[in-house]
Amino acid sequence: MQALVGSMTEAEQMLVRETAGEELAPLDEDELVALHTRVRRARDKYTKLYRRQSAERVRSTGARGKAYPRGSRDRDKAEVFEAALARVSRRLAAAARAAARELKAERIAEARAATFTPPPPPPSSGGRRDPRDDQVADRSHRTPDRLKRHATTRAATKRAQARKDTR
Repeated sequence: MQALVGSMTEAEQMLVRETAGEELAPLDEDELVALHTRVRRARDKYTKLYRRQSAERVRSTGARGKAYPRGSRDRDKAEVFEAALARVSRRLAAAARAAARELKAERIAEARAATFTPPPPPPSSGGRRDPRDDQVADRSHRTPDRLKRHATTRAATKRAQARKDTR
């Protein structure tokens, strides 16, 4: 594999070198995402190139087994970039987990720091209570369907009362 890396272009060698363990350590999550994208594109490039050329060779040779030995350079480059992508993916996953832990810890700390203050008590009216305070407000959802049913019921009740009143 090292011999293949040595025969790659300078840009490809630099990209593979960027995925070494000591090179990945100082990178933050956004930089890792950018590197991951670049390595994935390089891997996809050589994978597609190998597949296209292999398909063409199979047509010309008539068998996959005969076409396999040729095109090993693109296949090997795709494997080098696949290994590099795996290294970056592992480091990116670790960075994402660490960022998630930090964010969770921050949110928990903020939630613990926030204090709940109950609403102030209502003003006292000299010991007398309003009986309406004991009633529960209508908490049903005001949907169009519910409003129509309510109006229909009220109208039917009024019609029935009007019939009774005319007797």
